[in-house]
Amino acid sequence: MSETPQRAETKPVILITGCSTGIGRHCAFAMQRHGWRVFATARQPQDVEALQHDGLDDALRLDVDDDASIQRAVDTLLGRTNGRIDAVFNNAGFGQPGAVEDLPREALRAQFETNVLGAQAVIRTVLPAMRAQGHGRIVQHSSVLGFIGLPWRGAYNASKYALEGLTDTLRQELGGSGIEAVLIQTGPVTSHFRATGREKFERWIDPSASVHQQSYQAVIKRLEGAGDPPFTLGAEAVARKLRLAVESVHPKPRYHVTLPTHVFKALRRLLPTRALDTVIRRVNG
Repeated sequence: MSETPQRAETKPVILITGCSTGIGRHCAFAMQRHGWRVFATARQPQDVEALQHDGLDDALRLDVDDDASIQRAVDTLLGRTNGRIDAVFNNAGFGQPGAVEDLPREALRAQFETNVLGAQAVIRTVLPAMRAQGHGRIVQHSSVLGFIGLPWRGAYNASKYALEGLTDTLRQELGGSGIEAVLIQTGPVTSHFRATGREKFERWIDPSASVHQQSYQAVIKRLEGAGDPPFTLGAEAVARKLRLAVESVHPKPRYHVTLPTHVFKALRRLLPTRALDTVIRRVNG
């Protein structure tokens, strides 16, 4: 796609990572329908082409694991919008299944590289433009697993806990700048998350060599399941919260998506740790 000339941008501008499928793709089209100029991004060139073909003309290649790729995408965006960027939605991420004791260092490093370090790298790249214009919204895609730990999800849990801490710190450091940092905490939402998780499980975990071999049967069944877990919502539920996060005059620090997220948030406030552990074990089977 050829570069468009610089012009005074009249629409609000948002950059969204991880738009090849699922939540990111849905949110990109939803924000465009609601009047935003959307720079949807994906790692693979064919996915970028598909986004452009389907109507997201400003789709760009961006790999959150690659600083140079991030810089090129942001530079292109700022060049097309005369320096304007109103919001970024750090949506790119994946979940690495497996018991903590079975996770090799490389698997945990890869989980953090994308879910935490990639998000922080995007933030560092867009913040100078946001500070120069005196406003902006940084929206981080977190999870119910950013404040509740579930078995066999330790890598993902740890990455989302880290993302929450990073964002809480960022929110305070941005005080008075006109820039807000917001978390969206989702529970079960329809996406390709489980399919990707199955691939990561096969790459890094050997169930036959683990003391958790029997438990992994349930993990594999969940990852391969055709149906969605109870209380699953569509990606539109995330898109609604994203609009609130970027369009509200005074956004909340956190937006919860799905009933399990609301329930576990309440239980974490009300129950002692051991009692909450018991509830989680029963829910997790």
